[in-house]
Amino acid sequence: MNQPINVLVIEDDPNICDLLKLYLEKEGYAVTIAHDGEKGLIDYYDHQPDFIVLDIMLPKIDGWEVCREIRKDRNVPVIMITGKGESYDKIKGLELGADDYVVKPFDPKEVLARMKAVMRRTNPYFGTNEEIALFGLKINIREYTLLREEKEIVLPPKELELLFFLISHKNNVFTRQQLLDEVWGYDYEGDPRTIDVHIKRIREKIGEGSGEWSLKTIRGVGYKFEVNELV
Repeated sequence: MNQPINVLVIEDDPNICDLLKLYLEKEGYAVTIAHDGEKGLIDYYDHQPDFIVLDIMLPKIDGWEVCREIRKDRNVPVIMITGKGESYDKIKGLELGADDYVVKPFDPKEVLARMKAVMRRTNPYFGTNEEIALFGLKINIREYTLLREEKEIVLPPKELELLFFLISHKNNVFTRQQLLDEVWGYDYEGDPRTIDVHIKRIREKIGEGSGEWSLKTIRGVGYKFEVNELV
Protein backbone atom coordinates (compact mmCIF):
# COMPACT_ATOMS: atom_id res chain seq x y z
CA MET A 1 0.00 0.00 0.00
CA ASN A 2 1.33 3.48 -0.88
CA GLN A 3 2.15 5.69 2.06
CA PRO A 4 0.29 9.03 2.26
CA ILE A 5 2.02 12.23 1.23
CA ASN A 6 3.25 13.99 4.38
CA VAL A 7 2.45 17.70 4.57
CA LEU A 8 3.92 20.07 7.16
CA VAL A 9 1.79 23.17 7.78
CA ILE A 10 3.70 25.98 9.55
CA GLU A 11 1.09 28.60 10.47
CA ASP A 12 0.38 30.49 13.70
CA ASP A 13 -3.37 30.94 13.15
CA PRO A 14 -5.06 27.87 14.75
CA ASN A 15 -8.25 28.37 12.70
CA ILE A 16 -6.32 28.24 9.42
CA CYS A 17 -4.41 25.20 10.67
CA ASP A 18 -7.60 23.36 11.60
CA LEU A 19 -9.18 24.18 8.25
CA LEU A 20 -6.16 23.07 6.21
CA LYS A 21 -5.77 19.92 8.29
CA LEU A 22 -9.44 19.05 7.72
CA TYR A 23 -9.25 19.49 3.94
CA LEU A 24 -5.83 17.86 3.52
CA GLU A 25 -6.69 14.78 5.57
CA LYS A 26 -9.95 14.45 3.66
CA GLU A 27 -7.81 14.23 0.50
CA GLY A 28 -5.67 11.49 2.07
CA TYR A 29 -2.64 13.51 3.14
CA ALA A 30 -0.88 13.02 6.48
CA VAL A 31 -0.60 16.41 8.22
CA THR A 32 1.76 17.81 10.86
CA ILE A 33 1.05 21.26 12.34
CA ALA A 34 3.57 23.73 13.77
CA HIS A 35 2.48 27.13 15.14
CA ASP A 36 5.84 28.93 14.99
CA GLY A 37 8.96 28.90 12.84
CA GLU A 38 11.20 27.29 15.44
CA LYS A 39 8.85 24.34 15.94
CA GLY A 40 8.35 24.20 12.18
CA LEU A 41 12.05 23.61 11.57
CA ILE A 42 12.18 20.98 14.30
CA ASP A 43 9.21 19.16 12.73
CA TYR A 44 10.81 19.52 9.30
CA TYR A 45 14.00 17.76 10.36
CA ASP A 46 12.13 15.18 12.45
CA HIS A 47 9.50 14.22 9.86
CA GLN A 48 11.17 15.03 6.50
CA PRO A 49 7.81 16.02 4.93
CA ASP A 50 6.99 15.68 1.25
CA PHE A 51 5.38 19.13 1.08
CA ILE A 52 5.37 22.32 3.18
CA VAL A 53 2.74 25.04 3.53
CA LEU A 54 4.57 27.96 5.14
CA ASP A 55 3.24 31.26 6.53
CA ILE A 56 5.50 34.30 6.26
CA MET A 57 4.58 36.08 9.51
CA LEU A 58 5.49 33.58 12.23
CA PRO A 59 6.56 33.85 15.89
CA LYS A 60 10.19 33.12 16.88
CA ILE A 61 11.51 32.54 13.34
CA ASP A 62 9.75 34.10 10.34
CA GLY A 63 8.82 32.24 7.18
CA TRP A 64 11.64 33.78 5.17
CA GLU A 65 14.29 32.29 7.47
CA VAL A 66 12.46 28.95 7.67
CA CYS A 67 12.44 28.76 3.87
CA ARG A 68 16.17 29.60 3.72
CA GLU A 69 17.01 26.82 6.16
CA ILE A 70 14.85 24.29 4.35
CA ARG A 71 16.45 25.13 1.01
CA LYS A 72 19.91 24.53 2.50
CA ASP A 73 18.82 20.97 3.25
CA ARG A 74 16.77 19.79 0.25
CA ASN A 75 14.40 20.83 -2.49
CA VAL A 76 11.07 19.88 -0.89
CA PRO A 77 8.08 21.71 -2.50
CA VAL A 78 7.01 24.82 -0.55
CA ILE A 79 3.93 27.02 -0.85
CA MET A 80 4.18 30.27 1.10
CA ILE A 81 1.21 32.07 2.66
CA THR A 82 1.17 35.85 2.83
CA GLY A 83 -1.43 38.08 4.47
CA LYS A 84 -0.31 41.22 2.68
CA GLY A 85 -0.78 40.37 -0.96
CA GLU A 86 2.11 42.67 -1.83
CA SER A 87 4.24 41.87 -4.86
CA TYR A 88 7.41 42.22 -2.72
CA ASP A 89 6.37 39.25 -0.55
CA LYS A 90 5.60 37.13 -3.58
CA ILE A 91 8.85 37.97 -5.36
CA LYS A 92 10.97 37.46 -2.24
CA GLY A 93 9.32 34.09 -1.55
CA LEU A 94 9.96 32.89 -5.07
CA GLU A 95 13.57 34.14 -4.94
CA LEU A 96 14.12 32.17 -1.73
CA GLY A 97 12.98 29.02 -3.50
CA ALA A 98 9.25 28.83 -2.77
CA ASP A 99 7.35 27.02 -5.52
CA ASP A 100 4.14 29.05 -5.22
CA TYR A 101 2.21 31.31 -2.85
CA VAL A 102 -1.34 32.04 -1.70
CA VAL A 103 -2.73 35.22 -0.23
CA LYS A 104 -4.93 35.40 2.87
CA PRO A 105 -7.86 35.06 3.03
CA PHE A 106 -7.93 32.00 0.81
CA ASP A 107 -10.15 29.06 -0.01
CA PRO A 108 -8.59 25.74 1.18
CA LYS A 109 -9.55 24.28 -2.20
CA GLU A 110 -7.19 26.79 -3.82
CA VAL A 111 -4.34 25.59 -1.60
CA LEU A 112 -5.09 21.98 -2.58
CA ALA A 113 -5.19 22.87 -6.28
CA ARG A 114 -1.91 24.77 -6.04
CA MET A 115 -0.28 21.91 -4.13
CA LYS A 116 -1.27 19.42 -6.81
CA ALA A 117 0.00 21.75 -9.55
CA VAL A 118 3.36 22.14 -7.77
CA MET A 119 3.65 18.37 -7.26
CA ARG A 120 2.98 17.78 -10.94
CA ARG A 121 5.72 20.27 -11.84
CA THR A 122 8.28 18.96 -9.37
CA ASN A 123 7.48 15.24 -9.64
CA PRO A 124 6.73 13.82 -13.10
CA TYR A 125 5.36 10.68 -11.43
CA PHE A 126 2.79 12.47 -9.25
CA GLY A 127 -0.61 10.86 -9.76
CA THR A 128 0.87 7.64 -11.14
CA ASN A 129 1.35 4.36 -9.33
CA GLU A 130 4.34 4.86 -7.06
CA GLU A 131 5.17 1.15 -6.99
CA ILE A 132 5.21 -1.37 -9.80
CA ALA A 133 5.69 -5.11 -9.31
CA LEU A 134 6.01 -7.69 -12.08
CA PHE A 135 7.91 -10.93 -12.60
CA GLY A 136 9.95 -10.59 -9.41
CA LEU A 137 10.83 -6.93 -9.98
CA LYS A 138 9.47 -4.35 -7.54
CA ILE A 139 10.29 -0.69 -8.07
CA ASN A 140 9.08 2.18 -5.88
CA ILE A 141 9.66 5.65 -7.28
CA ARG A 142 8.76 7.48 -4.08
CA GLU A 143 11.15 5.53 -1.90
CA TYR A 144 13.68 5.10 -4.72
CA THR A 145 14.03 1.38 -4.14
CA LEU A 146 14.37 -1.58 -6.49
CA LEU A 147 14.02 -5.23 -5.53
CA ARG A 148 14.56 -8.32 -7.63
CA GLU A 149 13.33 -11.52 -6.01
CA GLU A 150 13.25 -9.52 -2.72
CA LYS A 151 16.96 -8.66 -3.04
CA GLU A 152 17.69 -4.94 -3.09
CA ILE A 153 19.49 -3.51 -6.10
CA VAL A 154 20.93 -0.02 -5.67
CA LEU A 155 20.53 2.32 -8.65
CA PRO A 156 21.43 6.02 -8.78
CA PRO A 157 18.33 8.27 -9.01
CA LYS A 158 18.40 8.86 -12.78
CA GLU A 159 18.94 5.17 -13.57
CA LEU A 160 16.02 4.25 -11.33
CA GLU A 161 13.80 6.99 -12.82
CA LEU A 162 14.66 5.82 -16.35
CA LEU A 163 13.87 2.20 -15.50
CA PHE A 164 10.64 3.20 -13.74
CA PHE A 165 9.52 5.22 -16.77
CA LEU A 166 10.20 2.35 -19.18
CA ILE A 167 8.46 -0.20 -16.94
CA SER A 168 5.51 2.18 -16.51
CA HIS A 169 5.18 2.21 -20.31
CA LYS A 170 6.02 -1.43 -20.96
CA ASN A 171 6.15 -2.59 -24.57
CA ASN A 172 6.25 1.02 -25.83
CA VAL A 173 9.30 2.15 -27.81
CA PHE A 174 10.93 5.49 -26.96
CA THR A 175 13.68 7.36 -28.75
CA ARG A 176 16.68 8.60 -26.80
CA GLN A 177 15.41 12.17 -27.06
CA GLN A 178 11.97 11.20 -25.78
CA LEU A 179 13.56 9.51 -22.77
CA LEU A 180 15.70 12.56 -22.09
CA ASP A 181 12.63 14.79 -22.24
CA GLU A 182 10.58 12.56 -19.95
CA VAL A 183 13.22 11.70 -17.35
CA TRP A 184 15.74 14.55 -17.46
CA GLY A 185 13.27 17.30 -18.47
CA TYR A 186 12.67 19.31 -21.59
CA ASP A 187 15.30 21.91 -20.67
CA TYR A 188 18.09 19.31 -20.45
CA GLU A 189 20.71 19.97 -23.13
CA GLY A 190 22.93 16.93 -22.65
CA ASP A 191 23.96 14.37 -25.24
CA PRO A 192 21.20 11.82 -26.04
CA ARG A 193 23.88 9.13 -25.89
CA THR A 194 23.79 9.47 -22.11
CA ILE A 195 20.73 7.21 -22.38
CA ASP A 196 22.94 4.44 -23.82
CA VAL A 197 25.29 4.69 -20.84
CA HIS A 198 22.44 4.54 -18.33
CA ILE A 199 20.77 1.60 -20.08
CA LYS A 200 24.09 -0.29 -20.10
CA ARG A 201 24.54 0.27 -16.36
CA ILE A 202 20.96 -0.73 -15.59
CA ARG A 203 21.37 -3.98 -17.53
CA GLU A 204 24.57 -4.79 -15.67
CA LYS A 205 22.81 -4.36 -12.33
CA ILE A 206 19.41 -5.98 -12.91
CA GLY A 207 20.46 -8.80 -15.24
CA GLU A 208 18.07 -10.56 -17.63
CA GLY A 209 14.42 -11.48 -17.20
CA SER A 210 14.60 -15.19 -18.08
CA GLY A 211 12.22 -14.73 -21.01
CA GLU A 212 9.64 -12.83 -18.93
CA TRP A 213 10.94 -9.35 -19.65
CA SER A 214 13.80 -7.62 -21.42
CA LEU A 215 15.27 -4.13 -21.52
CA LYS A 216 15.45 -4.16 -25.28
CA THR A 217 17.33 -2.06 -27.83
CA ILE A 218 15.32 -1.16 -30.93
CA ARG A 219 18.07 -0.59 -33.46
CA GLY A 220 17.96 2.83 -35.07
CA VAL A 221 15.13 3.98 -32.80
CA GLY A 222 15.68 3.65 -29.05
CA TYR A 223 14.61 1.39 -26.20
CA LYS A 224 11.66 -0.36 -24.63
CA PHE A 225 10.92 -2.52 -21.62
CA GLU A 226 9.47 -5.57 -23.33
CA VAL A 227 7.20 -7.89 -21.37
CA ASN A 228 6.22 -11.37 -22.58
CA GLU A 229 2.49 -11.37 -21.83
CA LEU A 230 2.31 -15.13 -22.48
CA VAL A 231 4.59 -16.08 -19.57
